[in-house]
Amino acid sequence: MAGNYKSNKQSGVLRSLDWWTIGIYLALLSFGWISVCGASYTYGDTDILSLSSRSGMQIVWIGTSICLGFVLLMMDDRIYDTFAYVIYALLVLLLFLTIFNPHSIKGSRSWIVLGPLRLQPAEFAKFATALAIAKFMSAYGFTISNWKHLAAAAGIIILPMLCIVGQRETGSALVYLSFFLMFYREGMPGSFLFTGVAMIVYFVVGVKYDDVMLWDTPTSVGKFCVLLLVQLFSAGMVWTYLYDKAKVQKMLLFSFGITLLCFLFSEFVIPFDIVWVQLVISAALIGYLVYNALSTRISHYFFIALFAVGSIAFFYSASYVLNDVMQPHQRVRINVLLGLDEDLAGAGYNVHQSEIAIGSGGLQGKGFLNGTQTKLNFVPEQDTDFIFCTVGEEEGFLGSAAVLLLFLALILRLMYVAERQPFKFGRVYGYCVAGIFLFHVFINVGMVLGLTPVIGIPLPFFSYGGSSLWGFTLLLFIFLRRSEERRVGKEC
Repeated sequence: MAGNYKSNKQSGVLRSLDWWTIGIYLALLSFGWISVCGASYTYGDTDILSLSSRSGMQIVWIGTSICLGFVLLMMDDRIYDTFAYVIYALLVLLLFLTIFNPHSIKGSRSWIVLGPLRLQPAEFAKFATALAIAKFMSAYGFTISNWKHLAAAAGIIILPMLCIVGQRETGSALVYLSFFLMFYREGMPGSFLFTGVAMIVYFVVGVKYDDVMLWDTPTSVGKFCVLLLVQLFSAGMVWTYLYDKAKVQKMLLFSFGITLLCFLFSEFVIPFDIVWVQLVISAALIGYLVYNALSTRISHYFFIALFAVGSIAFFYSASYVLNDVMQPHQRVRINVLLGLDEDLAGAGYNVHQSEIAIGSGGLQGKGFLNGTQTKLNFVPEQDTDFIFCTVGEEEGFLGSAAVLLLFLALILRLMYVAERQPFKFGRVYGYCVAGIFLFHVFINVGMVLGLTPVIGIPLPFFSYGGSSLWGFTLLLFIFLRRSEERRVGKEC
């Protein structure tokens, strides 16, 4: 009787599968294999299906990934909830031990080498972290408005990030920032996201225009604009959260009025660095906000003051990290991205060649195995991190657009299914999966197009290798198993 029940349950799961998601998954795998062939195969080499070629090995990785997905669908979904913390602890321990890995590949210690097999634990830690954060946030009594709960949830995400940074694999560590998109869905205040965006703006503006002088004054445009933005954002937050028009007017008049007078004095009388005055103005505004927090006992004033302090501290610490902590090649990559350096023969070579490859594809592309940039190996890592340039060259704009639409359909489908989950665990995990896919696609494609920094993360289901394929398959099919289990339970 138990055997019959189990068989009927598994049959019910298969009948109720989200075949739209599985269809998109299989389509991406197919396009991915074609792209790996286009990037790695050369006429006259071994057979395209030979295991000695990357195109042949990719079939092995695809086949094992499909088998892995099927196994995940047949497993009891309760193990993911029951053993979430155990799986997370084991993967974090593996990440930590990998820091001391004697095998270094391209300066990174993130790979475990077992004979001919190479695995990257960071790819598997994603699903483990998603399971752990879903279990923690679905526990009774959890509320994201509680600072202790939010800090603990953030700690679950940050811990594997620190281990991966210790492996000298910063790009893979940054992927874990995608989990914070799920926090926003679960009720995290929008101010957190705004703060993150503001920090990016501070960094880009400050670094890009640091050496540009404001008219005839010895004032850095970058520093001047950042401090002015801090003051403007602080006033804007007072308006947004407190609706105090009078205080906003006072803050803006004080800030912009003194800044304008100092600029005119520096321009036409005695040149001096206005940044020092901007720092004094910022300190005065912070003091004003703290005073209002104490006098009115409204905590929003204190948090806005904390935002201003954090903004200034971040900007100056980021400048220090960029110039004194980062490795030269990392600093050059950022400078190339911001247009400060060209370096077409060095740090900017990959991006430049990938842009040429994509541009040469035109509307319809050059056709399968007809790409010149890829066939002549102008683009390094063209079958891994830069594989999207192969899509652009061989399939053109139409093929590239079709691939991006498939990814968009997958991400939207994941969000749709996540919203249908009857339990918080499934919804949180689903949004974690959607966030990871969104981050990977956005950064990888942006990297190839020269819009984002080159941080070395794969394009899901496209980049060559087994670790990323298995990792993304684990992420996706665990979610499908969880969601379909609930549907079957309802039908029964």
